[in-house]
Amino acid sequence: MNVILLGPPGAGKGTQARRLVEERGMVQLSTGDMLREARHSGTEMGRKVAEVMDSGQLVTDEIVIGLIEERVAGAEGTGFIFDGFPRTLPQADALGAMLQRVGQSLDAVIEMQVDDAALVSRITGRFTCGNCGEVYHDVTKPTKVAGVCDVCGSTDMRRRADDNEASLTKRLMEYYKKTSPLIGYYYAKEMLSPVDGLDEPEAVSDAVRKVLDKG
Repeated sequence: MNVILLGPPGAGKGTQARRLVEERGMVQLSTGDMLREARHSGTEMGRKVAEVMDSGQLVTDEIVIGLIEERVAGAEGTGFIFDGFPRTLPQADALGAMLQRVGQSLDAVIEMQVDDAALVSRITGRFTCGNCGEVYHDVTKPTKVAGVCDVCGSTDMRRRADDNEASLTKRLMEYYKKTSPLIGYYYAKEMLSPVDGLDEPEAVSDAVRKVLDKG
């Protein structure tokens, strides 16, 4: 299955993507990670990415779609999770056309619905393990031992510089302007399945499983 997780920053998309990777063997395609990898790959596409990024320009949708197509075309497995893409309606059109071109389809679009005020509280309190990526929260999910990761024992705890109220408000506005129209786009295609992103992570995972198993 090929799946898109939609939702504003902090909605829990990363947590649910990791669970799908662990439970179903799906491949998480993060466009940010792919661009960083491509830049140092030495391939023709990688050189294009490096030239654009080194010149300070934004990487075009065409290049991003090309990177995704390289990964998706001919791949075997249990499907892909699209992380951070599409963000705009033209990107959604391009992704659909690319999947059709390589003989694949988009099977589910899961919208993780959240309340903005609750989202601010969630994000401003979160931190992650720099070693294994496990996500924590000051109130709802602190580490068992202060400053020590429950999973791997690392003491490398990190907070994003933009995980503050002012930065979050700006990121939310960007999301609502550019990405939220995708909700209507996929609803019109009868592909959208909303889940409560503010529920406990396990309950959200259950809701996501039901969507995928129904599909």
